[in-house]
Amino acid sequence: MTSLVHAPGAPCWFELATDDQVAAEAFYCALFGWTTERTPMPDSSPYTIFKLEGHDVAGAYSLVPGAWPGPDGSSVPHWGVYFRAADCDAVAKRAVALGGRLIAAPFELMEHVRMAVCSDPEGVAFLLAQQRAHPGVDRLGVDNAVCWAELATRDLDRAEAYYRRLFGWRMQAQPAAASGYRVFSDDRRRLGGLMQMGPEWGDMAPHWSIYLQVHDVDACAARAVALGGRVLLAPFDAGADRIARLSDPRGAAFYLIRVADPRAFA
Repeated sequence: MTSLVHAPGAPCWFELATDDQVAAEAFYCALFGWTTERTPMPDSSPYTIFKLEGHDVAGAYSLVPGAWPGPDGSSVPHWGVYFRAADCDAVAKRAVALGGRLIAAPFELMEHVRMAVCSDPEGVAFLLAQQRAHPGVDRLGVDNAVCWAELATRDLDRAEAYYRRLFGWRMQAQPAAASGYRVFSDDRRRLGGLMQMGPEWGDMAPHWSIYLQVHDVDACAARAVALGGRVLLAPFDAGADRIARLSDPRGAAFYLIRVADPRAFA
């Protein structure tokens, strides 16, 4: 039974789509000390629950060539972010009315969740979860668990308006961030951020990312490389925090962060 309650609109589950589920399990378990629990999907393929000290922190499933490319239509390994919806059908409808698109209409995933896949006006995929038997992640803002979800966008103002109206988020500008940044929150906690992409991002597509909190970013990045991952953005200081961007051996990208004040994400 989860002790963490997710308010509507909050990131509530983080899911890896990969083309090598066994290798992904080995990589993330070695890197973060996770354990795994497998459960069968409707098509009999396994779904992996990653656990930290017995608590659910993320999931993973296999991209099957020519069959199930992933709920957002992508066949490239990636991390996806689910947002809690008290009424999945109503939120999915609103997502489209606000200028987004419905990639997968609301459906029941066994007894676990009613879900939908949407994309925002910029084409960035995200997932909705109306929680049933599975209540979402049970750990946030602790070492070796996700602490932050972040949208990299080419149009910060449009993204802010869209998600604020969709989820009712409160937005706060971060004037110290030269590239433009908004922190979004509900009435309980800070949930994540929206980042303006500049020319230095090249032709990278807008996307949602996850940040995993660790005690030592540099040591964790070095360990990830030894395990077959790659450093996409070398460790750097962002104010009092330290951040790096990595990819796992199959190319799914994620961030590491050591936060000066872990309570900021609690």
